[in-house]
Amino acid sequence: MDNINPGSAAGSLKVSANVLVSIAETAAAEVEGVALNSKNGLAVVGGAPFSSKIIPPIRVKINSEAAVIDISIVTELGHKAYEVAKAVQDHVKSAVQNMTGIAVSKVNVKIVGITGK
Repeated sequence: MDNINPGSAAGSLKVSANVLVSIAETAAAEVEGVALNSKNGLAVVGGAPFSSKIIPPIRVKINSEAAVIDISIVTELGHKAYEVAKAVQDHVKSAVQNMTGIAVSKVNVKIVGITGK
């Protein structure tokens, strides 16, 4: 995976994209209305029929010193999908930037399902 270097006068710091994925998943899981699996990770909807590829719920793209994060979530029944998605965007962006110092230019949220709790 790609690494990104936020830069520092004291030296360099490289953060793996896998670390950004972990931070984003933890932050998204903290938002009320996001469905979780039994291990408190993001719930995943199985692949479409005839699909041989399951897309991971979080993908990170690194573009010239900034990250773009794509997250697919399942919302819980009874929560407003727009409000949940907006909260996920804000919480993930804040968590990644605060924990790593890496700028996040976008957090794209795709709601892939709704589940009753």
